[in-house]
Amino acid sequence: MALPMKNSVFCLLLLLPILASCVEKQVYIVYLREHSEEKALHEIEETHHSYLFSVKKTEEEARSSLLYSYKHSFNGFAALLTQQEASKLSEMDEVVSVSRSNPKKYSLHTTRSWEFVGLEEDTQNNLKKDDLLLKAKYGKDVVIGILDSGVWPESKSFSDEGMEPIPESWKGICQTGQAFTLSNCNKKLIGARYYIKGYEAYYGPLNTTLDCLSPRDKDGHGTHTTSTAGGGRVPNVSALGGFASGTASGGAPLARLAIYKVCWAIPGAGKEDGNTCFEEDMLAAIDDAIADGVHVLSISIGTKDPAAYADDGIAQGALHAIKKNIVVACSAGNEGPAPSTLSNTAPWIITVGASSVDRKFTAPVVLGNDREIEGQTVTPEKLERKLYPLVYAAQVVNPDVPNDSIAGQCLPGSLSPEKVKGKIVMCLRGKGTRVGKGGEVKRAGGVGFILGNSPANGAEIAVDAHVLPATAVNSNNAIEILQYINATKNPTAYIHRASTVLHDKPAPSMASFSSRGPSVISPEILKPDITAPGLNILAAWSEVSSPTKMENDQRVVKYNIISGTSMSCPHVAAAAALIKAIHPSWSSAAIRSALVTSAGLTNNMGMRITDASGKPADPFQFGSGHFRPTKAADPGLVYDASYTDYLLFLCSSGIRNIDPSFECPKYPPTQHNLNYPSLAIPKLNGTMTVERTVTNVGGSKSVYFASVKPPLGFSVKVSPSILSFNHVGEKKKFTITVKAQSETASKIGKDEYAFGWYTWTDGIHNVRSPMAVSLA
Repeated sequence: MALPMKNSVFCLLLLLPILASCVEKQVYIVYLREHSEEKALHEIEETHHSYLFSVKKTEEEARSSLLYSYKHSFNGFAALLTQQEASKLSEMDEVVSVSRSNPKKYSLHTTRSWEFVGLEEDTQNNLKKDDLLLKAKYGKDVVIGILDSGVWPESKSFSDEGMEPIPESWKGICQTGQAFTLSNCNKKLIGARYYIKGYEAYYGPLNTTLDCLSPRDKDGHGTHTTSTAGGGRVPNVSALGGFASGTASGGAPLARLAIYKVCWAIPGAGKEDGNTCFEEDMLAAIDDAIADGVHVLSISIGTKDPAAYADDGIAQGALHAIKKNIVVACSAGNEGPAPSTLSNTAPWIITVGASSVDRKFTAPVVLGNDREIEGQTVTPEKLERKLYPLVYAAQVVNPDVPNDSIAGQCLPGSLSPEKVKGKIVMCLRGKGTRVGKGGEVKRAGGVGFILGNSPANGAEIAVDAHVLPATAVNSNNAIEILQYINATKNPTAYIHRASTVLHDKPAPSMASFSSRGPSVISPEILKPDITAPGLNILAAWSEVSSPTKMENDQRVVKYNIISGTSMSCPHVAAAAALIKAIHPSWSSAAIRSALVTSAGLTNNMGMRITDASGKPADPFQFGSGHFRPTKAADPGLVYDASYTDYLLFLCSSGIRNIDPSFECPKYPPTQHNLNYPSLAIPKLNGTMTVERTVTNVGGSKSVYFASVKPPLGFSVKVSPSILSFNHVGEKKKFTITVKAQSETASKIGKDEYAFGWYTWTDGIHNVRSPMAVSLA
């Protein structure tokens, strides 16, 4: 019997979402078993087409649905599929896995920093024979691949003047496109590609007024990270008319650079809100980078929601790179100071936190009561020399703005021009961008603004090139200014123009934004691995992106100062490139170990590295400590690990199909026994013994002695406590036994970690590893 029309329509409405899910095409990444015989690249792509043709109606539809054919690092492809088509593929014998790509999952996370870590070229040619740059030949012929938002090739940081011909081992290309020609590549920028099929499958065709359909960078982020890692030496550089003046240089100034543009402008959002990067595009970039011949990959990209390794495009791509012995450095993320906020926690990745250098840009605030308060900025605009009315943002908002904590944060459209005109406005950090708050004050007619830290930001100040006279103050000073405003009938203030100050103390200190451990994916691996300069870093910039990236900011700069773990990651990638140049046969794990075990724990006052609040920082903030490239070149011992070791680690994690050619053993080793240069034991119940192996890379004959600084409430025993080596390359095993001490363990809260270190010393080398232990 036919249903009444009204009921038929109702049922159809209920079915629409279900029907849509069946026919709506989305990007899926398909892993296949390895080829049984050697195949040409075109044959591999034809095979991928045949799989698609088996689930599509026509051959034309099968070909148009294929986004990427992954041919170099693994056998697989990315394609537009319906849910039903994906299910059919997953049932085929040769298909290992079919996973839906998660759209918009990933986003983009120097004149002083290299000198601060003891790696600076002496302009008087007084280099010692054991200087790291000299030994590494400045990174000559090491290729650093950068996954980011592209590059501004005209920057002097990418000049190839004086460089030798491109190494014959390089197999990459210079992909042309909008505003990017073959002439934009040279002997420095030896490769450039772009990847956008995943982005366009989600958003539609790129709006080329927002971004260039080419490797060209209209954002600035990619240019900044690229020049930090391997930019050449450029004298007499400064930002915004004089800040941070000096010689700009990447860490490996003669390294070759290969650009892989995978991040793009978000439609409907401002540049200051960041870019987006799709995992199928990044997998394709890494696939090409492996075939092109890169030695190090720098990836300043991450996600706010860490995913399991089987669902993490960066982790999977990095594992393919590790198989080819490519070092992969990734940013930890900018979601601190909350715990367990890390991105990129896979043990085959070097995960990098962010810390400060010993430079600040002072711009004091003078209050009407003659009190001078320290502030910082790189804003070139200045006020006339007089006092101006001072107000707190919450006092001058529009009537429709709720009277809550958000009212003081100068969010777009919140301030009343009638109440703001001619005044300096005090705004608080929190929601919205820092530069956006200044833009709102300017829109409302303010003459200047003070950006006050929240308690979570503490004393850390990330400077910005604001669009009006401004300065930023720490949380204690922000409270003092607010108290002055509230207690004064007619509060006034003046903001001094900023100046650059070197040798600031204490430095380094951890940036509050730097994401923290423990890892939510693998708490058995201590992350981050290390920290490097990421606060207020000067590097090259795109000349079509203003220093704030805001649309109404028309300023053009060649170099800019910005902050983030995005800035710290290429520092470590550069250090890895220098070590690779000196030790070309070392594995990626050995290079990570060298960096980790040689890192420093003290600041320039000889005290323990602190966080933004001034309290001692811990390994969930800085990993093993602040990187020291010169020490890392001669670490003495290394903790090595192979591609197979990582697959066994995945087996013990319950992940068995990332490499279809590898069969997990019935009883894989525990995750704790991965030969990692640090130790994390979550939820210890009684006693645990783990095993490690060190390889001698120092003197031919050497003896190392173990020492331990145990975590509070635990005993730690290293056995044997003495290791003797007769030749370079010799390996020795030892065990670490950690036991909870009943008399003190009761003082440790559940899930609360205690930290310690164990160190091997031969009188020359100190091979130090951090520990993190919690109770069950």
